[in-house]
Amino acid sequence: ATENDCLNGICMLFGHLLTNTAQIFADVRTYWSPDAVRRVTGYELQGDAAGGIIHLINSGAATLDATGWQESNGRPAMKPYWEINPDEVARCLDATSWYPADTGYFRGGGYSSGFLTRGGMPVTMMRLNLVKGLGPALQIAEGVTVDLPSEVHATLNERTNPTWPTHWFVPRLTGNGPFRDVYSVMNNWGANHGALSYGHIGADLISLAALLRIPVYMHNVSEERIFRPSMWNAFGTADREGADFRACAALGPLYCAYR
Repeated sequence: ATENDCLNGICMLFGHLLTNTAQIFADVRTYWSPDAVRRVTGYELQGDAAGGIIHLINSGAATLDATGWQESNGRPAMKPYWEINPDEVARCLDATSWYPADTGYFRGGGYSSGFLTRGGMPVTMMRLNLVKGLGPALQIAEGVTVDLPSEVHATLNERTNPTWPTHWFVPRLTGNGPFRDVYSVMNNWGANHGALSYGHIGADLISLAALLRIPVYMHNVSEERIFRPSMWNAFGTADREGADFRACAALGPLYCAYR
């Protein structure tokens, strides 16, 4: 990344420890509404993308695993390194172009790994924010990568920087709160960065956050998939998000206090 973002780095550590896979660092760059895409390309977004898309793109580099040219059960995947076969390594490399670095960002030169992530890959985007007076708080958005026609991708990608790796992301919507539509997910995101992990690991992240006394204030994980220690019930059962904040505050941080 251009910036030294340790909070996104922590999310990447969480994702790696939970999945044993490489993690994606990305800017949460642009929300493209169906109307905006139609206006600049003439294309009508379809399928998972019908409600709009979020352009995730990192300045310079991302793990080549994120090309999506590894497969599991015939679908794009990111696998633990010991499961990646030589053919998949070659396909990930073939899908990547090494562009000269944009010297407006990288004054020392070098190269950027430019590629487009294949659609149809389940991913979880996460962000740890550090809030003065509160401490760390976690956001989670499970969703999927999507494909666009090549000419549509090219037009939209030119609006940022075509030398950088792109992931077209659609969060899973619930119809409520920040997940009522795609725009609201981006509008409620706490920073311009997010970390992505292969698979839908939101439930695991929520359990991990509870153990670390980190409240989760935005997620689209269904209630039946969530596990927190049973004592969380004593802090409220009607408002689980509020109860999470109260429990974490009462128990205090596992390792050290934030001030």
